[in-house]
Amino acid sequence: MNHHRIIEQALIHIEENLEQPLTVSSVALTFNMSKYYFHRLFSAMMGCSLNQYILSRRLNAALSLIYNNNLSLTDIAYQLAFGTQASFTRAFKQHYGVAPSSLRAGFKPITPTPIPTVVKRPFKNIHGDIVTDFTLTEFKETRISGIAFEVDLATDDYKQKIHSHSTMLLNHIDENINGSCFVIYSNCQPNSTRFKVLFGIPSDIQIHKPFYFTIDVPTIFCARFNYFGDLLDIGEVLKTDYARFLKISKQESDQSDIELIQVFNDVHNLDSAYHIYAPIKKLPDDLDI
Repeated sequence: MNHHRIIEQALIHIEENLEQPLTVSSVALTFNMSKYYFHRLFSAMMGCSLNQYILSRRLNAALSLIYNNNLSLTDIAYQLAFGTQASFTRAFKQHYGVAPSSLRAGFKPITPTPIPTVVKRPFKNIHGDIVTDFTLTEFKETRISGIAFEVDLATDDYKQKIHSHSTMLLNHIDENINGSCFVIYSNCQPNSTRFKVLFGIPSDIQIHKPFYFTIDVPTIFCARFNYFGDLLDIGEVLKTDYARFLKISKQESDQSDIELIQVFNDVHNLDSAYHIYAPIKKLPDDLDI
């Protein structure tokens, strides 16, 4: 069973039937699945319940109807199965922080968003709960040489900044160097959106330029996850996956200076599959590595 494909088709089905009284049972039946399993699968893969997702997509669809001006807010509420204008307005304001009437009065426009992408990653079943597949393992002590910089995840250019610095390093190393590369993230301060980043390779290379360093990453006990695609595009998915992993597996996050380690299989191909190492506490009943 291709779970990713089923959820992708479910998102299209929902988008095409937002005016209908969608339920977990009706959507699950469309794909000949148990409503209980479908609900767990959808929540694990999308990071929210099916009902929360349907509500968000109805509110998203409402944006175009509001700007159209051909329908009253009451008509829009009924068309998108909200029942009453009051319930529509309440949900809209809670989701977007502004009443739908304000948009028609000239408030800053809100752009509708396309159907979200289903991030591909493997899953496992733990006592009936579905969670992103993981392995409890040690990230072995490794010497990493690379370029260090800071990014602010609250700004719009952090993706470009990370990619540009990775290109700078690749331009300074021998093209014959092959193998894995590492992106190491550490938080500048608690609850901050600023991160220190080191993009490097497991080689003791000497580059005599500012911001190029060689560091020894200590052995860290971690949960390892496998992903496909750009970490910078799946950050929110990873965040919900990790929270779900902690809840279901009963593991605890570790207060390490390192927040996250991303390991690509091929330093020359950053579109390849990669591993995510997230530091966790080693509990007494964890198997020895």
